[in-house]
Amino acid sequence: MSLNVFWFIPTHGDSRYLGTAEGARALSTEYLQQVARAADSLGYEGVLIPTGRSCEDPWVVAASLLPVTQRLKFLVAVRPGLHQPALAARMAATFDRLSGGRLLINLVTGGDRAELEGDGVFLDHAKRYEQSAEFIRIWREILARSHAGESFDFEGEHLQVKGARLLFPPVQQPYPPVYFGGSSEPAHELAAEQVDTYLTWGEPPAEVARKVADVRARAARHGRTVRFGIRLHVIVRETEAEAWDAAERLISRLDDATVERAQAAFARMDSEGQRRMAALHAQGARRDRASLEISPNLWAGVGLVRGGAGTALVGSPQQVADRIQEYAALGLDTFVLSGYPHLEEAYRFAELVFPLLPRAVQNKLPGRVLHSPFGEAVANQFVPRVSQS
Repeated sequence: MSLNVFWFIPTHGDSRYLGTAEGARALSTEYLQQVARAADSLGYEGVLIPTGRSCEDPWVVAASLLPVTQRLKFLVAVRPGLHQPALAARMAATFDRLSGGRLLINLVTGGDRAELEGDGVFLDHAKRYEQSAEFIRIWREILARSHAGESFDFEGEHLQVKGARLLFPPVQQPYPPVYFGGSSEPAHELAAEQVDTYLTWGEPPAEVARKVADVRARAARHGRTVRFGIRLHVIVRETEAEAWDAAERLISRLDDATVERAQAAFARMDSEGQRRMAALHAQGARRDRASLEISPNLWAGVGLVRGGAGTALVGSPQQVADRIQEYAALGLDTFVLSGYPHLEEAYRFAELVFPLLPRAVQNKLPGRVLHSPFGEAVANQFVPRVSQS
């Protein structure tokens, strides 16, 4: 089994405690580059760079990380309605060439109507998905046809292009792979018809299985196959007790007023995925393990105040690896992970969990064939042996 493990670039900030400035970390180019270097050197497949009002611009951030990474792929978020598809295709082709084929696209339709209106997008939920479908169709065709020097015409309800073409095609053919997530019926249909990898937020395995089955069946009706992935936070420690202590510390500075304000903001969104995330906990009425552990080792505490992905895998290295394998058995091969703070947790997950994942994952990691000491020398005499299990 081959799994692709991604990390996250925290362009909306980073912290040791959710919902408070205590333990917060200043966002800077240097810090984001530290996270990217760590992910690159530790063997993560790529990094997700988010979009939205609360984030720094994903394209600018991704460009700033290119010079300090070598293998890392960049899953860059793109929002229809903020770019014309021809411009987005040109940006993608440029980045793909300059990076040597390290671009991935995360199509984000968006679910916060107030934020979208602030960006000039006034379409309702259904119309936004119609626009997204037209956007990604135009984007894909322009890039795919660029390899043969062909142009593309399209006239839809929301978007039109005439004679659209690229002079300089991307490295990847026919275009950089497209990732997409959404829980509504229009989202599943869009995923089935046009995207390469469908990403779900971290719901219990039974719910994820239903989503995978639905998207897979829809894709089959279009004569297509789709890959699947999941977006999760992770809190892993050497023992289960230590992991749950860390989870509780993460939300230990939250007060009721902050939780209530966050939940009120989420309730105004028209995102089906956000509604499902909010339903995983009792609106923050209780913040103990019993009410927030919604499935074995799956914890909904992050979603008390964080929009979007709101669940975390919590446990010992073996427990977290087992949960990953459980999701993989449902047909998921991509895991987009994050942890607070993102720099330290990138190391912690890689050191504790990577060795427990399938051999195909381990073989992709740097440093498997050792040419230098691994760990601190023992008694000034010898270096530690690497386990071959």
